[in-house]
Amino acid sequence: MTNRSGGPQVAEHWRCDVGGASVAVIDVPASLDRRRTFDVDVTLVVRAPLEHPQPWHELTVELDGKRQWQRRVPSHSPGQTDGLDYHCRVQLESGRALRIRAVAATQGAVVQQLLIEARKEVAA
Repeated sequence: MTNRSGGPQVAEHWRCDVGGASVAVIDVPASLDRRRTFDVDVTLVVRAPLEHPQPWHELTVELDGKRQWQRRVPSHSPGQTDGLDYHCRVQLESGRALRIRAVAATQGAVVQQLLIEARKEVAA
């Protein structure tokens, strides 16, 4: 498959795994010659405490500095893991870059993994 300029289309995979940190960021650079569509996935995994009166975890996702999604939920499964996932599809016009930022917050629970992935597949 080729893009509008006649060159081959290229699959793209951007990934940022910050482990137990609370902020992850991906900067997808602009493409001057083509429009692109990305599937964006954000995953938060927390360890739920064995004993805590009301543990919770929260995930906020921002696209280009604007809050896209935010959710706070009670952390379940004491002594095990719990989490939140977010998925969206983003269309980038030619010349447009994209900044994806994920922020985790917790009370009682502990962040185990915060991961952002942005994929642009090439149609067969």
